[in-house]
Amino acid sequence: MELKKIDHIGIAVRDLEAARRFYEESLGIKAGHEETLGEMRIAFVPVGEVNLELIQSTTEDGVIAKFIARHGEGIHHIAYEVEDVAAALKELKRQGIKLVDERPRAGAHGKQVAFIHPKSSYGVLTELVSKK
Repeated sequence: MELKKIDHIGIAVRDLEAARRFYEESLGIKAGHEETLGEMRIAFVPVGEVNLELIQSTTEDGVIAKFIARHGEGIHHIAYEVEDVAAALKELKRQGIKLVDERPRAGAHGKQVAFIHPKSSYGVLTELVSKK
């Protein structure tokens, strides 16, 4: 498996509109594409070749809401682009790496995604992303 680049940095927020305004008005970065994915509203803020992924929970008991309740707002995960998420998971599983996802699932922009458990990646929730 080879990491091609950092795809995005996920940031958990309580108020997506307020977060968008901060990046647009205070930092001069125009937020782009927005979508709802399961129990999350997501807005992408392009910074060079990397996106910031602002994530707001749409439910009180969603994964992002629980994250914010435990840790507060802030960086939730770092996502890396790989050629093939399924192949990467197979290799990581062979190495005994603890995974959140055993199989790829649908992510934002129609990409395939899967997460590596933070216990295996030094406390960082790590997402693998591919266009396949």
